[in-house]
Amino acid sequence: MTHNTPLSPRPLHHLAAGPGRVLTTAQLRSHGVTAAETDEQCRPGGPWQRILPGVVLLRPTPPTSEERLRAVLLYTVRERTGAAPGGEPAPGVPAQPGPGGAGTEPAEAMITGLAALTLHGVAGAPPLPSLAVLDVLVPRLRRLRSTGCARVIRTAALPEAETVTGIPVAPVARALADAVAGLTDAASVRRLLTEAVRGGHCEPTAVVRELRRARVLSRPHVVDAVDSLVAEGRALAEERLYRMVAEYGLPDPVWNVDLRLPGGPHLGGLDAYWPEQAVAVELDTRAHRQDDDALWARYARKREHLERLGITVVHLTPRKLRDCPEHQAAVVRTALMAAADREPAAYVVVLPR
Repeated sequence: MTHNTPLSPRPLHHLAAGPGRVLTTAQLRSHGVTAAETDEQCRPGGPWQRILPGVVLLRPTPPTSEERLRAVLLYTVRERTGAAPGGEPAPGVPAQPGPGGAGTEPAEAMITGLAALTLHGVAGAPPLPSLAVLDVLVPRLRRLRSTGCARVIRTAALPEAETVTGIPVAPVARALADAVAGLTDAASVRRLLTEAVRGGHCEPTAVVRELRRARVLSRPHVVDAVDSLVAEGRALAEERLYRMVAEYGLPDPVWNVDLRLPGGPHLGGLDAYWPEQAVAVELDTRAHRQDDDALWARYARKREHLERLGITVVHLTPRKLRDCPEHQAAVVRTALMAAADREPAAYVVVLPR
């Protein structure tokens, strides 16, 4: 017996009655179903249908959204012998693209783009039945072609997949970038980016980083959407900062102020400032665009100038405020308590921003 010899055959109706109604032709062979039998079952008017090359739905009615998702993932399967469903010669029992359940290997492919955003629950993403094609992310060297309902997107390095309803899905920021790359409507792009951040699915910095990698950041309608995204991200970060001060019992600062030397130059704006202790909080809401280095240099110069004047600057990021507000509150409280042991700061003028 060779590794190509079918295992004990099962009645075909037994397969169709099982929970896994979407199978590759290699999986069917492992159940004792020959290629000729598969062709016969998939004939026009037959009980089965081919959804994608090498992928069969064991009933004639239209596939559900979940079945289409699984079919797209099975299309990317590597097989140990013969050719993979997508036409790639590969090393037949297929090596599954990792449905993402506990104890499975890392996914070799994952759903991305609009379908992934829908699975993540991002407001404004279209319902799965309305999507004619489903984006699937695969390693760059995979020789797969887009066909039918499967649109292949290649990447030099796969991100770590997240499992949603048993389906391996790209992280939201990556899915957004892949979705935006195929969109031309400015309102749709702006809505998706804003809702993803507003819903707490990801941070603006992560989104902009992925948009840059996808080389779509320079498109005019994307630039406008990113400006709205940064504004949304700053508003959320400020809200988290207000909440942190209130929930962890910090003394009230003055909010959103500018500092100036008496009769002198402008020292910069701050998100929160405690004048008696000369402690300032500054939120880093940079979007990591192409001018990031220059912007960070300005941040650093301002911080150095303030600290030379005896003002302690606490630098917080939106992600830290979201993930560990208690720790960030402790950092601010420590800075306030340490003020008593420092030399008095230079006198500065505090103005509303």
